[in-house]
Amino acid sequence: MSVDAIQFKNALKLWASGVTVVTAQSADQGAKGMTATSFSSVSVDPPQILVCLNKITDTGGALLESRHFAVNILASDQQDASNQFAGNCTQAERFASVTWEAGDNGAPLLSKALVSLECKVVQQIQAGTHWIVIGEVEKVVCRGGEPLLYYSGAYRQLSQA
Repeated sequence: MSVDAIQFKNALKLWASGVTVVTAQSADQGAKGMTATSFSSVSVDPPQILVCLNKITDTGGALLESRHFAVNILASDQQDASNQFAGNCTQAERFASVTWEAGDNGAPLLSKALVSLECKVVQQIQAGTHWIVIGEVEKVVCRGGEPLLYYSGAYRQLSQA
C-alpha cells in the first residue's frame, strides 16, 4: 500500500521545525533565495549541514552553479520575510523586503536572521523531486533573539514557562 501526497503532507505538518531562508548568488542572475524548513545538522567535524531544495527552483540552480550558499535561520519576528521568500514573487521583490549583505562566499546574509551559516557545497544527492545538498559550514554569524517556528501549517513561538 502506498501513501498518497496529501496523507504524507498532513503527517509532516505535525513535525515542528525552525524556518530558514536559503540564499545563493548567481553569476548571471544575481541574488536568489527561498524559504525552507528541510534543514538539519549533519556533522560537527567537519561542521556540515543539509538542506533539501526542489530541483525546479532557481535558488537551487544558483546554489549548485556557484557551489556556495547561506542558510539564514529566521528570528521570531521574521514571519513577513518567511512569507515573502516562500511567495510567488520575483527574486528582486523578495530581497527588496529585507536588509542583507553579501557574505564572504557571496551568498546573501539576512541582517536580522537569528543565525547565518555560510557554506560550500560538498555533496548533492538527487532524491525524487529534490536535491539533498550537504554543505560544509565555513562561517557562522549569530545574533540575539528567539527562533521562528512552524507547526501544523502555522507560525509558532516558544512559550515562556
